[in-house]
Amino acid sequence: MIVSAADEQWEGRRPTAAVVQLLARRKAEAVAVAAGDALVIAADSLLDLGGEALGKPGSAEVARERWIRLSGARGTLCTGQYLLDAATGRAAVHLSETAVHFASPSDEEIAAYVGSGEPIEVAGAFTIDGLGSAFVTRVEGDASAVVGLSIAGLRLQLAELGVGLTELWRGARRG
Repeated sequence: MIVSAADEQWEGRRPTAAVVQLLARRKAEAVAVAAGDALVIAADSLLDLGGEALGKPGSAEVARERWIRLSGARGTLCTGQYLLDAATGRAAVHLSETAVHFASPSDEEIAAYVGSGEPIEVAGAFTIDGLGSAFVTRVEGDASAVVGLSIAGLRLQLAELGVGLTELWRGARRG
């Protein structure tokens, strides 16, 4: 895995879905420069809460404030994926929009969660594959996209570029 150094900022008022697709494309193109003939998959996620795109809080104070807003709310986790064939320049895009319903944690639970450090560097200030899962009551849609990459979406993207998902399994299997 190569972590992209692409700029994750955006200008202007754009729908959250458009922003994640833009950021995923930037990441893929940045990595593709050194990827040779590889397939490059990049993804970006933001939580849309009432029309506002929420990324990584970046600080404990912002994470705490975010969790006060998330308490009892429903948001839409938007995950944009960009699959780029570095050899040909062909690309396939995918967007997942997954409804996430949040519990109403107590002030003490919010403080403990923020104190764990987990919500500070993740989109929307929560995870469903870590400590934050205790505060997610329901997910409607693609749960793997909420974790960071829609596997079902990736299968469709690969097919669009003429690559079968199962072809990739052969290299991952141990004999």
